[in-house]
Amino acid sequence: MKITAVRVTPIAIKDPALLNAAGVHEPFGLRSIIEVVGANGLVGLGETYGDAPVLGLLTRAAPSLVGLSAFDVNGMLARLKALAPQVSTGHVEMELAPGSLASNLVTSAFSAFEVAFMDLQARTLGIPLVELLGGAVRDKVSYSAYLFYKWDASVDPEYAPDPYGEAVNAGQIVQQARQMIDQYGFESIKLKAGVFDPMEEAGAILALKAAFPNQPLRIDPNSNWSMATSLKVAEKLRGSLEYYEDPTPTLEGMAALHKATGMPLASNMVITNWAELKRSIELNAVQILLSDHHFWGGLRATQALAQTCQTFGLGLSMHSNSHLGISLMAMTHLAASVQHLSYACDTHYPWQSDEVLVGGKVPIVGGCVHLTNQPGLGVELDQDKLAELHEAFKVCRIRTRNDVAQMQRYRPEWTQVKPRF
Repeated sequence: MKITAVRVTPIAIKDPALLNAAGVHEPFGLRSIIEVVGANGLVGLGETYGDAPVLGLLTRAAPSLVGLSAFDVNGMLARLKALAPQVSTGHVEMELAPGSLASNLVTSAFSAFEVAFMDLQARTLGIPLVELLGGAVRDKVSYSAYLFYKWDASVDPEYAPDPYGEAVNAGQIVQQARQMIDQYGFESIKLKAGVFDPMEEAGAILALKAAFPNQPLRIDPNSNWSMATSLKVAEKLRGSLEYYEDPTPTLEGMAALHKATGMPLASNMVITNWAELKRSIELNAVQILLSDHHFWGGLRATQALAQTCQTFGLGLSMHSNSHLGISLMAMTHLAASVQHLSYACDTHYPWQSDEVLVGGKVPIVGGCVHLTNQPGLGVELDQDKLAELHEAFKVCRIRTRNDVAQMQRYRPEWTQVKPRF
């Protein structure tokens, strides 16, 4: 079945002032929405980063995919490789924004098109996409409450009001968790750290433990802590964490930390490719890998990653960036197909107020996204909302995410230091 058209639409979605190790989220997150049209009139959907490097390759490649079979993902990959820039684009690269990394351009673009190709395949066959991945081993996928230190929207008129308000201390973090859990039913909690004094952030975890004694807890300072700080926090939080995510930089640093503490360490930062995974296994640096099909090269590549983790006794979960429902459903179909899924997955989805889907946001019930029997990803594109968010992109000042530059608007002396504490 031939592809007759491929459309790539960049959009800008509202994002709150979420704080992290690099700085603060900009008021808009960039995404790209993919539509792959088949000769049968059906349309496969994909979603990925909207940063300039990825968007550039997606838009260059789209016309070249017309005429391919919707099942020819190898042919699609070959055309992407032929069109990818051979030298650095010169764009700012930021570790917390995988869409800005020139080194990962082809796999990022491939993953977006692969989801759309497979969505079209499944729609054509009249089956849920998960069946193309081997079938569902679970009919619902658990996600975690993803807490952030954040500023209130009043910090800058560019930010849209959000229902959570300010969170700059432990009490406000607990309230944020309560609000998110009440609405979505999450059964595990992750705190994005690396922002304030590490012992203060550790105190927020202990406050969460007191408020939610039965909820597994995680903390993620995005490699922003030195070894000495990581050890101090580990001692304070001993017995309180489900896992300790990216506390300190480098594979060697993580290996030394695990050897010293015995705590299970998770990462999406020191393992970002197969060579780093091999080295981590040799060092016993990371015990839980946070996968991401947007970054690792698609759904089937992530299934292979899951099998590798199972073979070597590593736990597996999923990493997240700001995203909408197409990505959430792709994550859910993938996670539903993976036998070896050890932990609830990350998602930023509760932080996003915009959506491009008919019917609005995907429901999260009991902390889970449930599969349906609808063909493909099981969602449909709302063309009016897509057009509205595309207009937002056209007037948006942002073209490549840069949390450092955004923080410098409020604190001109700010620089990215790693580790900071």
